[in-house]
Amino acid sequence: MIPVKGFSGHKVAVLGLGRSGLATARALRAGGAEPVCWDDNPAAREKAEAEGFMCQDLRRGGAFDAIASLIVSPGIPHLYPEPNPVVAAALQAGVPVDNDIGLFFRSLGGAEWDKFDVPPRVVAVTGSNGKSTTAALIHHILTQSGREAQLAGNIGRGVLDIDPGGDGSVVVLELSSYQTELARALTPDVAVFTNLSPDHLDRHGGMGGYFAAKRRLFSEGGPDRAVIGVDEIEGAFLAGQLAEGPGDDRVIRVSVARKLAGPGWQVFARKGFLSEYRKGRQAASIDLRGIKGLPGTHNHQNACSAYAACRALGLAPKLIEDALHSYPGLPHRSQIIAEANGVTFVNDSKATNVDSAAKALGAFKKIRWICGGLEKEGGVAALNDATDEVLCAYVIGREAAGFAMQLSVEARVCTTMAEAVEQAVRDAAPGETVLLAPAAASFDQYDNFEQRGDDFVAQVQKRL
Repeated sequence: MIPVKGFSGHKVAVLGLGRSGLATARALRAGGAEPVCWDDNPAAREKAEAEGFMCQDLRRGGAFDAIASLIVSPGIPHLYPEPNPVVAAALQAGVPVDNDIGLFFRSLGGAEWDKFDVPPRVVAVTGSNGKSTTAALIHHILTQSGREAQLAGNIGRGVLDIDPGGDGSVVVLELSSYQTELARALTPDVAVFTNLSPDHLDRHGGMGGYFAAKRRLFSEGGPDRAVIGVDEIEGAFLAGQLAEGPGDDRVIRVSVARKLAGPGWQVFARKGFLSEYRKGRQAASIDLRGIKGLPGTHNHQNACSAYAACRALGLAPKLIEDALHSYPGLPHRSQIIAEANGVTFVNDSKATNVDSAAKALGAFKKIRWICGGLEKEGGVAALNDATDEVLCAYVIGREAAGFAMQLSVEARVCTTMAEAVEQAVRDAAPGETVLLAPAAASFDQYDNFEQRGDDFVAQVQKRL
């Protein structure tokens, strides 16, 4: 646990008592603060009260009297489309609003770090797609190289629930736009921006607000090194804003769209080969084509970002290359779950938007595509440019018929995962891939994308 500093003897309100909220309450108490907790869910309140935390309805008048700060869990709206009533009350009362990420960064360090030869460092990863894989891959490379590392944030453990870092250790954080937008302190040693595509626009008031939320990771104190995907205009702009000149190697540019040139530090992948250039000269090259845990161009981008972050931490190219080959991949992210009768079955339930689904479709050949769910803003017609390898789409979800009508490929309305898998397995021939890449949220039929992916795995295993 990371005890929270700066609130000893003060009352701090905690809104939302899920994994991160309870971890926050514990860390506040460990630092000498008095947490005042609230969650609209009675079961969540009961769980907090069983640990000795005081629960008080923060919606009532005067609830913020004598409260030093309000700490909000990531899923709770704090700005758009409108603030949660508790957040609005705190703002009206002049009470600062923060989250567990902000508390984490303000609580790092101290006199105990004086004994370390190499102080603990933090790598923070954000972006629209690939941030989970990139963060997990960085963590895998570090641990395979013998470095002490912990994975936290949106993946792994709660950020305040991890252990205090040791000499030379690294904390790898995956951070969403909700987290970077609200955190009052953001001071990683290395910050990674994977890419940007439309997502969560209702929570950020449009694309500009979404990009602004991501940019805060690089502006609130600023990292020592920034790894920036420059294949979108926003990333190119961000890299330009951070660099002092063309040769500024504090910025490492990453691309899978083109060869990067210039006197700076670049990492890019073309035709399956990762290349690192510094000061105009090639420093390393890695063949990514045979790495099973990283199929497709989108995963090559993740590999480039992770490689660049690990190089910024001082790891040698050969160490990184060896670790890439042993990376098993993450569940629900281009995860090969079975190979039978010449057919490959891939679970990419995390492909919850059009951009991530398009990247998944670009990673495989001869695809029987299971898709559908709760559509996001803009629909799915834009995916038609990425369906050259799709033999047939098997559409699930409550609005499967409407989803199917937007597709230019042959599409069958299956509605349920069981029926989609049944038909895809029956139709698939050797050399083909049955791919779950929904291009939609899961909430019309499942609690989350993990549950949807688990159902796909179970249905495939049942038929094999």
